[in-house]
Amino acid sequence: MFARPVFRCSQPIKNNIRHYATDGPSAGSSNALLYSGIAAAVAGAGGYYYYNRSSGAVKSERSRENAVSSSEPETIEPAGPKSKTFTGGDQGWIDLKLKNVEVVNHNTKKLRFALNSDDDVSGLQIASALLTKYKGPEMEKPVIRPYTPTSDEAARGYIDLIVKKYPNGPMSSHLHDMEPDQRLAFKGPIPKYPLEENKHKHIALIAGGTGITPMYQLARAIFGRPNDKTKVTLIYGNLTEEDILLKKEFEELENTYPQRFRAFYVLDKPPEHWTQGSGHVTKELLKTVLPEPKEEGIKVFVCGPPGMYKAISGAKPSPSDQGELSGMLKELGYSKDQVYKF
Repeated sequence: MFARPVFRCSQPIKNNIRHYATDGPSAGSSNALLYSGIAAAVAGAGGYYYYNRSSGAVKSERSRENAVSSSEPETIEPAGPKSKTFTGGDQGWIDLKLKNVEVVNHNTKKLRFALNSDDDVSGLQIASALLTKYKGPEMEKPVIRPYTPTSDEAARGYIDLIVKKYPNGPMSSHLHDMEPDQRLAFKGPIPKYPLEENKHKHIALIAGGTGITPMYQLARAIFGRPNDKTKVTLIYGNLTEEDILLKKEFEELENTYPQRFRAFYVLDKPPEHWTQGSGHVTKELLKTVLPEPKEEGIKVFVCGPPGMYKAISGAKPSPSDQGELSGMLKELGYSKDQVYKF
């Protein structure tokens, strides 16, 4: 269990629990101490702190932010009018061709589908998803499943899906069996949570398995906006270290924006020398790392398997009904308005 007292480390702790530092990390520093503290908290003592960092690193982070914001339009949005493949409404289903497939791990693949034109953007907003449809030769009815693309909304000519194959999952099995040049029916975008620039001061993302994809969509959008100052805390639960999806992308965000982004990983079966959480996401962990419910401008997002919803926030009765808040978040004092279930 996590406890609130300070965990031991080789550097002095300057800030209160849950608070972000006002300066960036010194050259050559890492998050090892922070994560070892979380591991210690799992064992029965510890806390969660953001350290004061050297002012030189703040300039470095700001320069990186400027570099990211100035380079993205050139690499992702070439000159010329933008046409959207997905316009919603009465558009209906659109068949997209699979361009290529990349194996991510033992049960997950990344599939890239070509949009209607090389100059098209998807038409997705933040946050939104797409529906997929497939009817096998022996199926009485087609199966329809939502997916959140992991490609940037400004990317032209393609969308990327990260798909984990589930036992007896007809859509995920079909997607894993697809070969380049085959087609799949899509429809959307399906609006989820509208996230405008600086809408919240601090958001928390609690995810399990492939529930990470809408969380990545949110985080990528926030840190892709030069004037957005939202802070982000991610808690991501998985079975093994190999199952952690988009870890490289989140590490890049954490290294680029150390004052504003932290990621914490929890594994059911951690490897030897694992320095972060083990087991399941617990109320003690949430209490330790989430922004407090009394803080203004916070929002907590939840996405994962049914068991995670039940334990953390309560289930959604339907895609259009958030339902009542229950579980750990309610026990910790969060209100229904402070939580969004994908």
